[in-house]
Amino acid sequence: SELVTHSYLNSFFSIPEAPAISTARAGNVIGGGDFANDRIIPDCVRAVQQDKLILVRNPNSTRPYQHVLEPLFAYLMIAQKQFEDKQQYAGWYNVGPDECDCVTTGELTDLFCRIWGAGAEWVNQAEENAPHEANFLKLDCSKLKAVFGWKPRWHIDQAIEKTVAWTKAWKNGKNISQIMDHQIAEYCGLGGNEI
Repeated sequence: SELVTHSYLNSFFSIPEAPAISTARAGNVIGGGDFANDRIIPDCVRAVQQDKLILVRNPNSTRPYQHVLEPLFAYLMIAQKQFEDKQQYAGWYNVGPDECDCVTTGELTDLFCRIWGAGAEWVNQAEENAPHEANFLKLDCSKLKAVFGWKPRWHIDQAIEKTVAWTKAWKNGKNISQIMDHQIAEYCGLGGNEI
């Protein structure tokens, strides 16, 4: 989609009159409200809700996990800066965590279990003849950092803490809008009263 978008722009618009178009992508986003199948955090949540062991298919695969607020705020920042100066900021960007937040799926699950508590445990469910999956994937975010001075705000432990807090609030029927507003305020450094 990135190639199509920028090819279309280059083919049908001259540079001075070209609309400000950017593409941005993020990988391995986690956060409250994700209930998709075959994703590690939703799989963890479903297992603990059913008092079952968490089954981890690829515990040694390293991924750049990040909280959903990281790319959302990066997208908003790109749009704002691009509105202010379309020639300087229009482009393509990757949004991802720092090196220290690229962890194995097993480490991520350990962190989830520790923060969730209540006896959450996982088991290695790797299959011998499973289709090949890359052991290490990471987006190069150097352009986003160089152009905007951007850097992630929450490390992986905070991302899991916020995801678990959201999930437990949802599970216990609490006001999700209030939880989200509080987490957004925390992310923005505005503090906020404890929920």
